[in-house]
Amino acid sequence: MEKLIEQLKRHEGVKTRAYRDQFGTWHIGAGRNIHPDGQHQGIGLSIEEIDFMLSNDIVRTIQELSAEYPWFNDLEEGARRDGIINMHFNLGRVRFSKFKKAIAHMEKGDHDAAATEFLDSLWAKQVKNRSLEVTDMIKTNEYV
Repeated sequence: MEKLIEQLKRHEGVKTRAYRDQFGTWHIGAGRNIHPDGQHQGIGLSIEEIDFMLSNDIVRTIQELSAEYPWFNDLEEGARRDGIINMHFNLGRVRFSKFKKAIAHMEKGDHDAAATEFLDSLWAKQVKNRSLEVTDMIKTNEYV
């Protein structure tokens, strides 16, 4: 199996981002066909692969939050912490960091004010119910 994997990686190439082949078919990794539809529709990802990637992305998100926001490390496991992780996961590092007032409130432990600031944003308008659920978790430390 190791030699086959080595050979397939060499023949297919290894790409960490989605790419189109010479026929316009979307692939990722070592030739995984992820084309969405039509005669070249690929196999996409299995639920197990999606769960694996999501778990890795959550770990990365937690590492980023821990490194950048000392107050995050003081949050107990639970809904409030998960709300922050959810929001950071959705926005990414750069966009999350722009919530200066909300982050300052989180640092002071004023979760009500932080939730209000998070809601007063373009993000909240874009994601609608998600923002209500996440900010409620931040405010109350209870899952919705």
